[in-house]
Amino acid sequence: MKVVATTRNAQGTSASRRLRRADKVPGIVYGGKGQPVAIELDHNPLFHALRKEKFHASILDMELDGKGERVLLRTYQMHPYKPQVLHVDFQRVSEDTPIHMQVPLHFVGQENSPAVKLSGAIVSHVLSQVDVACLPKDLPEFIEVDLSGLKSTDVVKVLDLKMPAGVKPVVKGKENPVVVTVSVPGGAAEEEAAAPAAAEVPATAQKAPAAAPAPAAKGGDKDKKK
Repeated sequence: MKVVATTRNAQGTSASRRLRRADKVPGIVYGGKGQPVAIELDHNPLFHALRKEKFHASILDMELDGKGERVLLRTYQMHPYKPQVLHVDFQRVSEDTPIHMQVPLHFVGQENSPAVKLSGAIVSHVLSQVDVACLPKDLPEFIEVDLSGLKSTDVVKVLDLKMPAGVKPVVKGKENPVVVTVSVPGGAAEEEAAAPAAAEVPATAQKAPAAAPAPAAKGGDKDKKK
């Protein structure tokens, strides 16, 4: 995706306000081998680009004063209640320098999984994106998470995810955050627990024997002799 920007000479709060009134967005480009550069961009193209998932997790081609730059979107600030971008930050990237980025997760196949089809389970997506490290050329637009084999007892964690070639998940220490959880509704859980329990009971013990008839009282014979 392409971003067009120009160098911003006037800086400060007042200058930024004037830019916003002129439908411009103040920003900055930093990192790489160059010095930080204050920039300005047209508001509407940037606003619409920010609504696209790809804009947040892709290497962007920035045209700055007619010259090309390879950048990543790092942060942006929105107005508290207006549909207005207040500020945006971009970071330069080098092809031979690894980058750390948050990449969206796309979940597929859960409606066909045993957890849903057989157990009526509820699948919860705890994370919607994951931190990864890779070279710029290996950065994926998203990571697909295949849940077609998910069972009612499964929990999917970050280190369980299948990463594209050259991409590694970034976790702190021994942490392994949960990505997907499965919960079975109460009734279904009780039925699943009861089914194996009933199967363990021997067939002969499942039906109680009929009660034996009570013996006749002896007192009746003595009355007949009298």
